Amino acid sequence: MNIRKLHISMIVLTVCGLIALPVRADRDGDGAPRFRDRIITTDRTWARDVIKEKERREKQEQRDQRDQRNQRDQRDQRDQRDQAQRDRERDFRLDTRHDHNRYYPPRGYVYRTLPRNYRVIPYRGADYYFHSGVWYRQSGISFSVILPPLGIVVPVLPSYYTTVWVGATPYYYADGVYYAWRPSARGYEVVKAPADSDIVEEPSVPDELFVYPRQGQSEEQQASDRYQCHRWAADQTGFDPTQPGGNVPAEQHADKRADYQRAMTACLEGRGYSVK
Repeated sequence: MNIRKLHISMIVLTVCGLIALPVRADRDGDGAPRFRDRIITTDRTWARDVIKEKERREKQEQRDQRDQRNQRDQRDQRDQRDQAQRDRERDFRLDTRHDHNRYYPPRGYVYRTLPRNYRVIPYRGADYYFHSGVWYRQSGISFSVILPPLGIVVPVLPSYYTTVWVGATPYYYADGVYYAWRPSARGYEVVKAPADSDIVEEPSVPDELFVYPRQGQSEEQQASDRYQCHRWAADQTGFDPTQPGGNVPAEQHADKRADYQRAMTACLEGRGYSVK
């Protein structure tokens, strides 16, 4: 019986040794390269998986950011519509000068907080606040509607403005304020109102473009991009909104204006803006 158990034990040990030999061979001698290759292959597979997972997360983050921007843009447009309706219901005044036909709060109107997406405009050691053509100054813990000082420069015009002409020079009007483009300042300067007898009016167009920076462009970059896209769109379509009548025959004005806005939209979207 003991001899039989001994034979069985020897057989088991022999089989185990035969099984172990390939493993040892992989780790020593001729089998070492194969073992190392398996490690390298595993590392490469792991690295590819890590890269794929990183790319997947980045794409998801980009989709999330794009969705958030779209939601923010839609919310801003909804807020503007709601604000316009509230303005009509309150004691806001209708600015009909130069057929501008927009509602604005009266000078001295006080707000506890500033509207969303306002701009801070430093000028001569003081901060002014600008939003949708309305200027504000802080007064204690509140903000009062004011007439801006002459010489202050904003990087972009309000969404709605009216173009008027004095000779060959365009002026841009909104809420009792006149602006003129200053290339050296890369912005629009608040200027003295020209004499009524010198003004040639051109009504503002109702389908003004709403432009939002999707890539966090600075105000200076926004002004530069809008001007360059304006020049490109004008060259492409022959329509220039800074010229009387768009510089086209009256019967072509509507079609050329639409062509110009499509060109502006394409140019600005190509530079990372959302255009509505």
